[in-house]
Order: sequence, then C-alpha cells, then structure tokens
Amino acid sequence: MTSASTPQPLWSPGPERIAAARITAFQAWAAERFGAPAAGGYPALHRWSVDELDTFWQAVAEWFDVRFTTPYESVLADRAMPGARWFTGATLNYAEHALRAAEDPARADEAALLHVDETHEAVPVTWAELRRQVGALSAELRALGVRPGDRVSGYLPNIPEAVTALLATAAVGAVWTSCAPDFGARSVLDRFRQVEPVVLFTVDGYRYGGKEHDRRDTVAELRAELPSLRAVVHIPLLGTDAPEGALAWSELTAAATEPVFEAVPFDHPLWVLYSSGTTGLPKAIVQSQGGILLEHLKQLGLHCDLGPEDRFFWYTSTGWMMWNFLVSGLLTGTTVVLYDGSPGYPDTGAQWRIAERTKATLYGTSAAYVMACRKAEVHPGRDFDLSSVKCVATTGSPLPPDGFRWLHDEVAEDLWIASVSGGTDVCSCFAGAVPTLPVHIGELQAACLGTDLQAWDPSGKPLVGEVGELVVTNPMPSMPIHFWNDPDGSRYRDSYFEMFPGAWRHGDWITLTDHGSVVIHGRSDSTLNRQGVRMGSADIYEAVERLPEIKESLVIGLEEPNGGYWMPLFVHLAPGATLDDELRTRVKTTIREQLSPRHVPDEIIEVPAIPHTLTGKRIEVPVKRLLQGTPLAKAVNAGSVDNIDLLPFYEQLGRTRAQG
Repeated sequence: MTSASTPQPLWSPGPERIAAARITAFQAWAAERFGAPAAGGYPALHRWSVDELDTFWQAVAEWFDVRFTTPYESVLADRAMPGARWFTGATLNYAEHALRAAEDPARADEAALLHVDETHEAVPVTWAELRRQVGALSAELRALGVRPGDRVSGYLPNIPEAVTALLATAAVGAVWTSCAPDFGARSVLDRFRQVEPVVLFTVDGYRYGGKEHDRRDTVAELRAELPSLRAVVHIPLLGTDAPEGALAWSELTAAATEPVFEAVPFDHPLWVLYSSGTTGLPKAIVQSQGGILLEHLKQLGLHCDLGPEDRFFWYTSTGWMMWNFLVSGLLTGTTVVLYDGSPGYPDTGAQWRIAERTKATLYGTSAAYVMACRKAEVHPGRDFDLSSVKCVATTGSPLPPDGFRWLHDEVAEDLWIASVSGGTDVCSCFAGAVPTLPVHIGELQAACLGTDLQAWDPSGKPLVGEVGELVVTNPMPSMPIHFWNDPDGSRYRDSYFEMFPGAWRHGDWITLTDHGSVVIHGRSDSTLNRQGVRMGSADIYEAVERLPEIKESLVIGLEEPNGGYWMPLFVHLAPGATLDDELRTRVKTTIREQLSPRHVPDEIIEVPAIPHTLTGKRIEVPVKRLLQGTPLAKAVNAGSVDNIDLLPFYEQLGRTRAQG
C-alpha cells in the first residue's frame, strides 16, 4: 500500500521549466478555447482529457494545426472498443506533417536527421534534402505501380534511407513495415509473408560491434520466399553492387521532385508492427495514418516537450516500435538522431558519447542499458558534456529504483528522468513522461493525456495503492484498426478484450499510487502467484541484479498438479563468479530482506545466458511453458528468440520434472 503522505520526490521541475513547458501553454489555450481547467495543473488536465475525450482530441488536432484535406464530421463517432471510429469523413497524410518543417525557408538547411554509426561522427540530412528524397522516391514508387493500401517493406538498419522509405510509402498512401537486418530470414518471413509486400528495401549488410555482417544471402532468401514482390531496392551499406534484378537506391532518389501527398481517410493503414511472437506467429498490428499522427503529436509535443529546437535520440532498431516513435519526432519539427550500431561499442558508455556529440536534448534508452552502465561503473556526467540533455527516458522494462538513483547521481541532479511504459500494440505510452510533474524513485510520473488508465482486480473493480491489471477504459486513436489476416476480428478481441469485454487489458501488473504516479510490476501473464500473493518478476530482478556476481536473471512461477508451487530463479553469472553455497545464501538473503520471504526462490540454477525476444525482453512465458512440459516447437516461435540454443535446457528440465 502507498502511504497517505506523498513521498519526497527525487526531482521536481523548477517554476521556469514548468512555465516554459509546451503542456503548460496547451492547458492555458485549451482552457480558453475548449473549457479545460485553467487551474489544478496536470492532474486536472488529465481528468478533463478522459472525461471530455472528444473535446480533448479536437483540441490536440487544433493545437498542432493538423491539416485535414477533407474536414471531419465528428471526432469520435463510435467509442466502442474495439471498433472506435475517429475523425470520420476526414482525409490527411502523415508524411505531409512529418515534412512540414521543410516548408519554412529558415529551416530548410537545418538538420532533420543526424545519422551516427559506430565511428560516432554525426552526418546531417537537411529538411530540404529529406523532402526532396521523399518526393523522388514516392514518384518512383507510384511509377512501379504502388497504390494506396499496398504494403512496402524494409529490411533495414536505423539509417536515413529507412526514414525516407517510410515517408515515401506514407506519402503514396501505401503501408510500411520493417524488420532489422539482425533478424534471420525465418523471423522476417514470419512477419512479411503475412502482409505480402510488393516492394522490399534492403541493405547488403550492416556494421555492429566493430564487424561487418553480410546479409546478401538472407536478402536472396527473402526475395525467393516473398512471391508478392514486384521490386527490390538495394542500399549498398557495405559498398556492394546491386544484385541482378534489384533497383539501385541512388537512382530512385536522384530527381528533384516535389512530393505529392495522397489524402487518405483518417483510419487508413499507415504501418504494420509485430508482436514479439514468442508463442506463435507474430501478430501483425495495423495502425492508422490519422491515429498515429494525433497520438504521436500529443506524446512527443506535449509529454516529451519536443519542438524545433530539440534533438531527439532514442537507441532503437527498425524492428522495434520505438523506431517508428522516434521517426515521429519529425512531426514536431525536431531533429531526429539515428544511431546504427551496437549500444555498447566500443565501450559501455557509447550511448552517452553519442548524446554528447549530437547535443541530444531528449535521450531515450532501455532500462537494461542504464543498469549495465551502473554495473560497469560508467560516469556519464563526469566523462561527457551532457549539458544539452534535459531528459533521459527509459523503456523496454521497468527502471529499477537503483536506476533512478544512478541517473540522478551520475548524469545530473537537475535531470528529468522519464520511465515510460506502453506497447507495440498502440505504438505509444500509457504512462510516463510529464515535464511539469515531480519524479519519484521507481515510479512513472503519471498516466498520459487522453488515456483512462486504471488498475483492476479480477472482478473489474478499480484499485488504488494495490497491484492490479493494467486496463484502459477509453479508446485511444492509435489502438490497432485491426490485425492483418484477422477478418472477423477474433484474434484482436482475444488479445485485449477477453478478460474485461469493452476495456483494453494490456497484460501488465501495475499500481496506481495515491499521488497519481504509476508503478509497473511486469507482465501479468507471467506473474508470480505464491500463497495467493501476486508478485511482479521485475521486483526480483531489481533486487538480485544489484549483486555484482549476477549479470542477469529470470524467475518463473509454476503451479504444480499437486497444488504446490515451484519458483526457480535462473542466473547468468558475471565473468569470474561462481554459484556456490555462499552466493546462493546471499541471493536468498537479499530477496528476503528487500522483498519478502515469499519472494525467495525454491531453487537457484546457473545458466549460460538468459533468453530474450529480438527486441531484448526476457522470455518468461515460453520458458514457463517449457518447464511445464510443452515441447519446444509448440512453446516458442524460434524466429522470435535472440538465441534459440538457450531453450533446450529448459525443455529438458521440464521433461525431467514431469518424469518426477
């Protein structure tokens, strides 16, 4: 339970920062124009944004001057979930908004993109050049017969060409989808085959960790296995010639052509994202041009406080929704930093060096990277000039309390730390950054505007100060319009609306505190439930991984047929460490003292590494299934795992336990 008195914050924004925040100006303007509360700060604005959902989203569209080629008839014609219908009758184009800064002669020669590779030198692409390339490429796509609704795919790293290809696709009204080139052929085909792309943008390889990785054989396999392809475009990242039958990127982007933006309906598909697909084919999640445009303007322009003077760097790859979110920084006129390379090359502090060199104002990374820096004793504030960085944001998993303290102590005391949480499913955040609110250790600042975020018990009763299911009770514009190849919508409904019909259940355990912040406890479908007490795996990871001997861990809870409960903890040890009785005792003592006796595992088992999804999340549910005796082929989709060779160990352990 949360205490009745609000705890002391780690950081609070000063009066000047609050006054200068875009969300402050928005609230004053919305109070004058739309009846939003002028007083009461963010909590009052949030309450209004969910109580007056239609009015709030109309205000967002007007505040950001969204260009509707055809005006809308109503903001929200149907609030049902799934099936909400937003801005009916309207037409617009996402790419037109992403390139608006190029229309300002004063900004045309400023950097829209800064491309950084493992040399850590930043190469700019100006707004004028980006617009010209999108104009040239979109005209060539049309000449290839690409029409609104056709799918265009990219097997590309985080490079400017990927952004150009996405925007050219959107300009035509086609549907973008991408995978990172470290995905193997099977992983890519599991995704792209579902949507049948007509064009494939590829590289010959990529550089990572100081090495070149040739991907030409994989590209050849993709071409052979995707019969829907009409054209393949070759980007020579490693300098090789285009293979036979492929088009050269340089030729398709050479012309000086004004872009033509296809006006498409608000709910026209913009892109397809994919779930991690750990237990079957990845879900092909379709989001709309208008829904993403509005959600990202709100998220980036108000919550992240980004504008034309900012530089936005988030460490990501094109296989993760954060890449799409990063590209949307262009919507706010912000310079977007694209880093293509290893997060820790040539040393663990690499990302801080990039933040320094690009003068990033908002730097986003994973909680895992922050904790790795802490463990490696990196000192960013001492070793790098991070005076431009106003905010460090983290996602991917909950940022442990020690991560908050480390950022505060080692980066800057006056640092806005934004731990955020959302999902590929909405390509946005449910809770996270608010520039005008304090930051409390281990907590996300607040639920986001327009997001009616609640914690529910199994009967659907809202909870405060207690762990419950993350539920969203109002539609968001960026919720999927549908899944690909799900004609009756059953897969979509089963994914989010089965437990609580009419309310979105995301599959995370959360606590809403009495002071309005949010604590994320990890996935509810892999939640530990011992003696009737539900526990988040994240709490155990945070405690265990403080120990210098433990590099990473994985905890699983198994209900047993006899009514018992088995909770093993798998540990990947740091180099030189040994899992002896002394370390076992220390792990158990740490968990008992910092959490509770109920959190102490039944067994501690050493493993060579912890398995992850391709986007770096620990694989808990498939491992649980393997331990329950499910065969590997049924428990996990091999193409979704970073190292499939780690999983037979758990399968064998499950078999041994089943035999008793």
